Amino acid sequence: MNKKVLLIEPNYSNKFPPVGLMKISTYYKTIGGWDVTFFKGDLKKFVIDRIADRCVEELDYIDDTIDWFLRKEEIKLYIKTRRKEYLEAINTKDSDLDIIITSKIVEAKNYYWNDEWKKNPEWDRVAVTTLFTFYWDITIDTINFAKFLVKREEDLNIGGVLASIQTEELRKAVGNKVSITKGILSTPGEFDKGNNLIIDNLPLDYSILDEIEYKYPMSNAFYGYITRGCVRRCPFCAVPILEPIYNPYIPLKDRIEQVREIYGDQKDLLLMDNNVLASKHFSKIIDDIVCSGFGKGSTYTQPNMLDVSIRNLREGRNDRAYIRKSQELIMAFYSKLKGEVSFQVYRIIDRYHINKLSTTKKENLIAAYDELKPIHDKYFHPIARQRYVDFNQGVDARLLTKEKADLLAKIAIKPLRIAFDDIETFPQYNQALRWCVEAGITDFSNYLLYNYEDEPVDLYNRLKINVELCDELGVNIYSFPMKYHPLTKGTNDDEDYSHNRDYIGRHWNRKYIRAIQAILNSTKGKVGRGKEFFMEAFGKTEDEYFELLEMPETFILYRFFFKWLDSKGLQGTDHWRKTWNLCKSSLNDYEWKEVLEIIHINNFTETEINKVENPLSKGLLGYYVNFRKDIITEGNELYKLKQEFDALPKEKN
Repeated sequence: MNKKVLLIEPNYSNKFPPVGLMKISTYYKTIGGWDVTFFKGDLKKFVIDRIADRCVEELDYIDDTIDWFLRKEEIKLYIKTRRKEYLEAINTKDSDLDIIITSKIVEAKNYYWNDEWKKNPEWDRVAVTTLFTFYWDITIDTINFAKFLVKREEDLNIGGVLASIQTEELRKAVGNKVSITKGILSTPGEFDKGNNLIIDNLPLDYSILDEIEYKYPMSNAFYGYITRGCVRRCPFCAVPILEPIYNPYIPLKDRIEQVREIYGDQKDLLLMDNNVLASKHFSKIIDDIVCSGFGKGSTYTQPNMLDVSIRNLREGRNDRAYIRKSQELIMAFYSKLKGEVSFQVYRIIDRYHINKLSTTKKENLIAAYDELKPIHDKYFHPIARQRYVDFNQGVDARLLTKEKADLLAKIAIKPLRIAFDDIETFPQYNQALRWCVEAGITDFSNYLLYNYEDEPVDLYNRLKINVELCDELGVNIYSFPMKYHPLTKGTNDDEDYSHNRDYIGRHWNRKYIRAIQAILNSTKGKVGRGKEFFMEAFGKTEDEYFELLEMPETFILYRFFFKWLDSKGLQGTDHWRKTWNLCKSSLNDYEWKEVLEIIHINNFTETEINKVENPLSKGLLGYYVNFRKDIITEGNELYKLKQEFDALPKEKN
């Protein structure tokens, strides 16, 4: 009997799949003798699902005249809730062995609620990946839960970003027995002594992503690295800890071909290199990318993923994944059909009980596919689409040359991400951008770090530079401001800001941070082409920008609405502005400082407002009360006005 390993990603939201766990899955499947399961989600639900699965197996053994699998959903609900109506819904009386069947189901329920599963762990090994340090709480909860799932706590392994950056803090939080891996798995024998496989060099097991309900936004792409590490040692960056040794070249083509053969072709190529331009093999890297099918102008035609999924299901490659994947694909196909063919497909789906994942069996899926294939093939006409290459972590403008820009232009790069984290790097950034434009690259994206050592005006100027360069060079540059979060607790910090998102840089304050986030809320986190739009969002001048930073948050979020209120003689943006200027000119230095302190900590409770005595001060702070609830709550005066505003013709709105 095979041993069992469970791979877990904590249930936080993230764009990219856990590449490390995908390699670990390949490792266990390569050495053999292991059953691999991946999970991301509610771990209590996962435990209930496993108990219900075993319960169904026992019921089938007791009375195989009834297909208990079709009643698994009701069994799970009974185990989860202990509610009698779910037990009755299972219809155990359909069996001549009703009393025995019922007792087994009740036993499964008690097994969960009496925590018997904690005393009888299912897994020989468990691996938990970690990501950002501000996911600390959910990560620690996941690890502590995982202790109940593994037979020996020593066989619970934690790896990834947080585990590498805060190894000692993690050790204190989860105990000494748990195994913690720091950095990448780049040496042989890290999991099993004597095994020569280097896990970090293995291809990714894409199948595990179809074992879970969670859908990663960045999908339909080849993921990987073509270099490792970085030659820089930026103090705000975790790469020197995660990947301390720079590896200038990792072959790509064979890994992509392996993925294509097993899992089907992917549309895009998403490379997570931290400083690819530092490689002395950069020309070779570009050749690898082109040979892998991602040269400039290359296209992608989607393979028949249902055929691929069923083929892998027949071969027993990952039943848990491909049952889910095949069922989803069939139901997605059915949802697009109309008329008689829709009824024809529905009859097949209904006959084999594959309309719900909970009632879908492997053998039924395969049988249904054999009947559905002629219909599916008739309607499957994929259209060729443009391929894209994305160095997602960005490239270093300081290392870009004209020759490297020409090489980048040979691949289907879109967008080219160039970091612009510091206003002082503008000369290098500007030159790099112009070389790329000369080479024919027209789509760019920038990460703009803020809240670090920068001053608030630096962010405004970097954004403005990009908007102006768009117009001058006739290109698209999308800027993504990224708020800095510390990697570890500062020596003088009372609070560990690495475990949350509350850190405020020494030149920033909480109000300014919230204002930037409110502005970005309307731009969906990015700032693109269009000077007029930029000036409306961030201000025409530095003075207007700082006025926006000081403006009440609700006024920023509903900017046009509050401007419109002024036209009706109500307390809108101009009224706030006049009150602000009046306070600034009338209050003495102490009173004005007192008001600014309250505004900048962004706390406008009645208690805080009552700390000031001057009526002018109280009047100004009254604008900062959060009006969002009033705007969306039916019956309030602001709600009625907002409805009136929304009904205006668009050209006036």
